[in-house]
Amino acid sequence: MDYDVIVVGGGPTGLAFARSLAGSGLRLAVVERQALDALADPAPDGREIALTHRSVGILGDLGAWARLDPADIAPLREARVLNGSSRFALTFGGTGSGGDRLGQLVSNHRIRRALFQAAEGQNGLTLLAGQTVTDVRTDRDRAVVRLSDGRSLTARLLVASDSRLSEVRDRLGIGASINRLGQSMMVCRVAHDGEHGGVATEWFEHGHTIAMLPLNGRMSSAVLTLPSAAMRQIAGLDPEALGAEITRRYRGRLGAMRPVEEPRVYPLVTTYANHFAATRAALIGDTAVGMHPVTAHGFNFGLQGQATLARLVREAAAKGRDIAAPLLLRRYEMTHRLATRPLYTATALLVGLYTNDRPPMALARHAALRAAAHLPLVRSTVTRMLMQH
Repeated sequence: MDYDVIVVGGGPTGLAFARSLAGSGLRLAVVERQALDALADPAPDGREIALTHRSVGILGDLGAWARLDPADIAPLREARVLNGSSRFALTFGGTGSGGDRLGQLVSNHRIRRALFQAAEGQNGLTLLAGQTVTDVRTDRDRAVVRLSDGRSLTARLLVASDSRLSEVRDRLGIGASINRLGQSMMVCRVAHDGEHGGVATEWFEHGHTIAMLPLNGRMSSAVLTLPSAAMRQIAGLDPEALGAEITRRYRGRLGAMRPVEEPRVYPLVTTYANHFAATRAALIGDTAVGMHPVTAHGFNFGLQGQATLARLVREAAAKGRDIAAPLLLRRYEMTHRLATRPLYTATALLVGLYTNDRPPMALARHAALRAAAHLPLVRSTVTRMLMQH
């Protein structure tokens, strides 16, 4: 066969999986539709990733964390949830020092660049950039992937990591629960006069949700969620007007805000695949689980899932066993489903509760926050979950 493993999708999860198999002796191919230059030096996309301690450890093991400039890593010390006009805030996190931090914030494009640099030149790895997949077939013996340039590749295992609206997943015949929320998320890096103290906020206000992610210095990433039609109007404002609008919606908590980068808008779609594996194939990253950004765990689940699959594949290869055996793929699916399903379901319930502006729901969420504040076990459990996933 051409390869042992073909990975479709050269985003962070796909590159991390390929890097996780370094030294395994397996022949790998990563197929990515973007050009090589775009992979080597990704453009900023506005997204700041809240990395848990576990994710930082994975990136460290892959040789990517050391390639990040410490000046580009911002500590996330606490997280606070606000509701409407109430002055009450539910806080998660410790003292904010050392291991008590909830995590670290790093720009998505910087993580992608570090992973590419770590994987570049890896023995046994072939990167096929600027290629799309036109057909996929699998049977008991092999996976076959046809590329846009006419080539057909074969492998013992196919791994799909090509987005939450994955064409490869569809071609494998794997269904998914896809929820198009009718809302869009705008991300915009802003400077402000006040100190954020390394505290992230998620504020569920009437008619919108706004999060503020603390970056180094007096800078934050503003994350505004609105119905898509309303979002188009706000994203089209000039910088001065946009800064005033974000300041108003955040009620001046950090003083006047000034955009320092262009705002970027992303439609909100959540995805959960009906299966994470098929004959000689597995799904990782957003192709398996596409989370709502409110809990900031999509990227972390992607890193966690690829690490689980890579560990099973490495163990099988070391013992001379089939790296795509049905039992191996079932073990991966079961492990990753147990890791992701509870938080995915809880997030969906949270979004439903906190984006419904009817008076009874507003009262219910205020009561829920108050109740959680008086249950230390709940807060400590959620904090551990946020730090470890």
